[in-house]
Amino acid sequence: MVEEKKAITDKSRLFAAVNTECHHIRVAPDSDEYLQVWIKEPTWLQVEQALSSVMNIDSTSKSFDLDLNKMYRFMVENFVEKTDPVLTSVDLLRLSPYVGAQLKEILPNPFTDMMGDDTGNENSTNES
Repeated sequence: MVEEKKAITDKSRLFAAVNTECHHIRVAPDSDEYLQVWIKEPTWLQVEQALSSVMNIDSTSKSFDLDLNKMYRFMVENFVEKTDPVLTSVDLLRLSPYVGAQLKEILPNPFTDMMGDDTGNENSTNES
């Protein structure tokens, strides 16, 4: 017996969120001051772009390496909508290790977004 799959009725659920989410990053372990950072949800294409920015492929030596610095630069430039106080992308790349580690935790992770818990794809065929 073939299980009937319900078609989506609210197509807005298919798209990346338009609203950004505000996060608070403590500026130092002993500080009560915070940097506010608004992060955008990536589209599937931006996740692909972030992943492709990581890989350096050398066709002559048939080797490749991963450059996470390029990925983090891409993510800061594309997923941080704004900050308070106002910081540029260059400023964000110059953060202290303490603040940068917190920023890294709130940025979208393209590796888990692509390979995530469950992609929702159930290897369906066109069953009639």
